[in-house]
Amino acid sequence: MLDIRPVSELRNNFTDIEAAIKDGHPVYLTKNGYGSMVVMSIEQYSALTDSVEYKLDEADEYAASNSKRLSHEQAFGKVREKLAQK
Repeated sequence: MLDIRPVSELRNNFTDIEAAIKDGHPVYLTKNGYGSMVVMSIEQYSALTDSVEYKLDEADEYAASNSKRLSHEQAFGKVREKLAQK
């Protein structure tokens, strides 16, 4: 179940929010009834971003060792082709 709270809870009940995220549950904060932000643990954030960071590091290493460059259309055309095959 989603844990949705007003942003004022961050200031007024920080320890409750901290306990929720330590249990592995992100907390969704609203401001004036609209979604404002998500608070999550560093571990959760890392789990979401590590694979992207790894792929970006791979791309940087490849670019440093290879002079071949692709245009926007060449690069994203290949991605579009792969997506169309699925």
